Amino acid sequence: MQSVQTSGLREPLTRPGGTVPDAGAVTTAELAPAPYLPLLDDVRIAVVAPDSPGQDPAWDLTELPGGLRMLSVRADGAPVEIRLSVPLGDAAGYWHPDGGWQRTLLADWAGRARVSLVSGHAAGCLYDHVGTTMLAFAAVDPVPEVSMRFGVSEEHDTHVVHLSLPPSDEAHRLLFVPRAESVAVAMRALRGWFAREITPMAVPDSARTPVYSTWYAFNQDVDAESVETQAVLAAEAGCGVLILDDGWQELGSGRGYAGCGDWRPDRAKFPDFAGHVARVRAGGLRYMVWLAPLLLGPDADCFGRWAPHAPAPGSTPGAYVLDPRVPEVRRHVVQLCTRVVADHGLDGLKIDFLDQAMVYAAGGGHPCPDTADTSDVGVAMTALLTDVRAALEELLPDPLIELRQPYTGPGMAPFGNMLRSFDCPADATANRVRTLDTSLLAIGGAVQSDMLMWHRDAPVEAAARQLIGALHSVPQLSVRLDRISGEQRQSVAFWLAEWRRLRGALLDGTVEPGRPDDLYTLVDATGEGIRVIDVHSTRVVPVDLSACGELVLVNGTSADQLRVENTGPRVTVELTAHHPSGRMIDRSRTSLATGPHTLPVPRMGLVKLHITEGAG
Repeated sequence: MQSVQTSGLREPLTRPGGTVPDAGAVTTAELAPAPYLPLLDDVRIAVVAPDSPGQDPAWDLTELPGGLRMLSVRADGAPVEIRLSVPLGDAAGYWHPDGGWQRTLLADWAGRARVSLVSGHAAGCLYDHVGTTMLAFAAVDPVPEVSMRFGVSEEHDTHVVHLSLPPSDEAHRLLFVPRAESVAVAMRALRGWFAREITPMAVPDSARTPVYSTWYAFNQDVDAESVETQAVLAAEAGCGVLILDDGWQELGSGRGYAGCGDWRPDRAKFPDFAGHVARVRAGGLRYMVWLAPLLLGPDADCFGRWAPHAPAPGSTPGAYVLDPRVPEVRRHVVQLCTRVVADHGLDGLKIDFLDQAMVYAAGGGHPCPDTADTSDVGVAMTALLTDVRAALEELLPDPLIELRQPYTGPGMAPFGNMLRSFDCPADATANRVRTLDTSLLAIGGAVQSDMLMWHRDAPVEAAARQLIGALHSVPQLSVRLDRISGEQRQSVAFWLAEWRRLRGALLDGTVEPGRPDDLYTLVDATGEGIRVIDVHSTRVVPVDLSACGELVLVNGTSADQLRVENTGPRVTVELTAHHPSGRMIDRSRTSLATGPHTLPVPRMGLVKLHITEGAG
């Protein structure tokens, strides 16, 4: 640590009245300067103790088996700030788990994130225009609340990431991946480490089976008879789970949440809720219901009892948020979850709005009450979810628990086995992007799509487009299956059957989706002897056909053809093309030489290539 680098640093910006404090700095260049040292590849690091200027914490970097690096920072119980800086080079974008659509380069005055167990993960990846990573890291401990600043430093021609970490008696640890050929490769290395260190909740096969959800199909206008009608058709289409979403409970009407808290079935809609659940389960579907156990609305009967423990309104309209830092609140939530499951014979819960707990994060304006046993939301939610899982596992041999973005990171693996992408109604592109984003860092649980919806009068391509957008996740359907056209029903049956056949490659195989800022327009998945490539923009698909036993090409573009370049030797293939409805439209045997070829594949259709001669 002797070659201290201070180039590009400057004195803190001064204004009339004195020095601008770190918290008020607009850009990272305005922060108090610190000496930078080489860390890994072109990454430099500075570690500072904001409360102890001039007393920089000690740190060291060690190499782990497999090539990962572990950074350990000891601050003796003081807050610490870790600053990372990378020369811009040919940087193209910065990905992080809660980035949403902000996946290109931001200015450092714009890049902000506040993460904890139930809101993202302290991780990120900077990459160049070729897709090669320039910086890839993840915090080892997913629980503590961490503030992040990131973006392009205009003053220094660098991309920076600053992590502000809370006091800890233990060393703060970050994992780093040396320069890798793609974001996906780097994230696989990080996922592999977390998978070895964290024991996830068991994932029954039903968590990896297509789901029928009532939300977009019915919204809150649900009733026993209508749901049972859909359940029969969903089972016939290949679904294995039904999720009854918002609207099953008393006061579950309107799009606000002022009635949340009691969680009793609406008897006008479900006169015999347990009997209804039993009938659906007898038809072959496991049954889950939606629950938002931290929300408390003023119209609920229990509001007076729990309002003192819910001082903060969340971002959900009409409801307050129970403070999980209070042990009594956690016991209440555990009892609530187990009561709902036990009373009605359910197989699990869709647990929503856990991220609302972040309203109690440090600096949020809601001091820790005297009745709390921790001030850290992540610590509190860890205790809460540990108890929820244990209680449900006492009731059921293999409970299903659905979590959703942004609480789908490695730290949530012990608490849920269905990891759903954030709401994106009718947006196939968003579903593709969000499910792949989730799968980059998630371990354990099966990544689930947001619910699929389309208009019943739309062409069959519209239905197929939604199903293709969910290809690399467990698809969740949410249309009224008795009202869509016959051709649309054929499309649903075909794509779900193909998805089940290809599930090993799509969910468990090696997946390369490309650059995040390109929105994953060419996704290449290989597993169990099958290679699946789905294409979503006009481009040439390079592939060595001789290395494939079976190749499935999915046409997510607007053209009725796909351009493929065979990068290997001549092969003979049996070609089978399918219409978006699943109808076979071509079966032939052909020879494909080295070089480009145009394959007639209808938009929102697919072609299967079985290589019969020339395969290596």
